[in-house]
Amino acid sequence: MSDIRVGMIGYKFMGKAHSHAYRDLPMFFPDTAKPVMAAVCGRDEAGVRAAAKQFGWESYVTDWRELVKRDDIDLVDINAPSDAHKDIALAAAAAGKHLFCEKPLALTLADSREMLQAAESAGVKHMVGFNYRFAPAVQLAKKLVDSGRLGRIFHFRAWFLQDWIIDPEFPLVWRLQKEVAGSGSHGDLGAHLIDLAHFLVGDMQEVVGMSETFIKERPMPSSMTGLSAKGSKDAPMGQVTVDDATLFLARFAGGALGSFEATRFAAGHRCTNSFEINGSKGSVKFDFERMNELQVYFTDDAEDVQGFRRVLATDPAHAYASAWWPPGHTIGYEHTFIHEVHELMEAFRENRQPVPNFHDGVKCQAVLEAVDRSIDERRWVAIAEM
Repeated sequence: MSDIRVGMIGYKFMGKAHSHAYRDLPMFFPDTAKPVMAAVCGRDEAGVRAAAKQFGWESYVTDWRELVKRDDIDLVDINAPSDAHKDIALAAAAAGKHLFCEKPLALTLADSREMLQAAESAGVKHMVGFNYRFAPAVQLAKKLVDSGRLGRIFHFRAWFLQDWIIDPEFPLVWRLQKEVAGSGSHGDLGAHLIDLAHFLVGDMQEVVGMSETFIKERPMPSSMTGLSAKGSKDAPMGQVTVDDATLFLARFAGGALGSFEATRFAAGHRCTNSFEINGSKGSVKFDFERMNELQVYFTDDAEDVQGFRRVLATDPAHAYASAWWPPGHTIGYEHTFIHEVHELMEAFRENRQPVPNFHDGVKCQAVLEAVDRSIDERRWVAIAEM
């Protein structure tokens, strides 16, 4: 397939990021399959019409059921709120459409497994949106781990810190409602950390965690877009039904120990998505706010020059970098989505499953729910229990 006609459901934060990726991919990666922006879907007709025009979609619809049945759609892109993922994916798979779904894959592990089974039974391609894998510096960390340059891995520690809801007057957006989002910082931010751990270090064996909801009630919103919302002081209050912060420890199958922290209450942290890996021969450190850099340390350096070095992952030797700018000219958040879509289009070109796919989404969901069970039952929980 040289042209992949895309139907996208959702057009706000993630919809804009995905649209940008579809538009820019052919300019910088011309040798892969080409995404064609056939149709975008949203419930608000005025909003989705404006988005279609702004983002460059050929058409728009207001009912996703109509979109998944269209003969001119090859791939269904699902970036609607989490509570809609399962129904859309099942219907799209039944219609023979390939699937690209944002994380978390579903509200529950059972639902995510059902989505995977439906996609596998239909024989369609399926991908889950863990975009942070696709930063060149993260790809370099993966290369150093897999090649043995860091030796035996002892520790993986990760933290995703934000502060956008620290004001108690911030409205009760959908991300703070369990029936829509599934979970709070745990499933929104922690899911990315869990996937990075799986990608870089391997599977987890058992976990133990704790969580807290610091603000129990918030005013109902009058409008919301992405991570912003409007409300009034006179608005009725609604209950926050998700976690504001979740922390957990993990043991990996390979013997490493892990620690994870996801919170939306870390004042001064806009999007501090970071990890550190410590091995017997060296360490790496990454912070997405400096996404073009990887801090690297090797124990076999001469004693008088030992220390973390800054590696700027913009040279042609680094993943994806040769498609962009001269060395030292950095890229940004939106490029991780372009690289993600590149992997998806390459899977079409090579007729294989893209990575990460729904298997990875299910594996992530198993850890999320194991942590939740650990918190509820105040004990270590084995992933094999899930």
